[in-house]
Amino acid sequence: MIAAKNICKSFNGKQVLKNVSANFEEGQTNLIIGQSGSGKTVLLKCLVGLHKADSGEVWFHNVEYTALSHRQRSEMRQKIGMLFQGGALFDFATVEENVMFPLTMFSSMSRAEQRDRAHACLERVNLINARSLYTSELSGGMQKRAAIARAISLKPKYLFCDEPNSGLDPKTAILIDALIKEITVENSITTIINTHDMNSVMEIGDKVIFLHNGQKWWEGSKNDILDAQNVELNEFIFANSLAKKARGMM
Repeated sequence: MIAAKNICKSFNGKQVLKNVSANFEEGQTNLIIGQSGSGKTVLLKCLVGLHKADSGEVWFHNVEYTALSHRQRSEMRQKIGMLFQGGALFDFATVEENVMFPLTMFSSMSRAEQRDRAHACLERVNLINARSLYTSELSGGMQKRAAIARAISLKPKYLFCDEPNSGLDPKTAILIDALIKEITVENSITTIINTHDMNSVMEIGDKVIFLHNGQKWWEGSKNDILDAQNVELNEFIFANSLAKKARGMM
């Protein structure tokens, strides 16, 4: 479980997050949604430690992450997997080498053990036959699966996903959502996903946090969201649905 308590963050005098508090549950897919500029990306980065909150606390189970020293945070980050929006794979390395990279950096495994672990992760995302390929030889969906394999290589307790479906066609996006959900449940990971994709919300939204103007405006599950009596949330859902229909007609 990850808990955010009264997180505030400003940039150049503009307050982006305003006393945001939320619990993100273990073994569940926790989604942060909101329109562009709502603060969802900043919140994700504050939770993972890429931004330092101006005030407030972030707890990873019973450890106050925001109070740790630099060395202690480095140790904690070995328990964190990160799936970046663009995948962030290394073009100069093969799929296998990309997945092995965190193991080389942060584990004491032998080279053979690293390779075995990388192969296990690639098997899990159905990409073992592509282990010798380079990034440029992969489709968008394959790149995301390779990035997921790398994110879980260190067997993380916490997984952060920034717009995992960005740039993917609807069918592939559904497959990526399902894969993230399966891995979360199988390994009892606390998974936090930053997204604007309502398909993702309705497919895998165990818990959903809606941000509006830097504040937590609503929270609930995918089963609650369509009946929510929240004007701004309903407007967000409606606008998102219209945008998808428009793209489908192009």
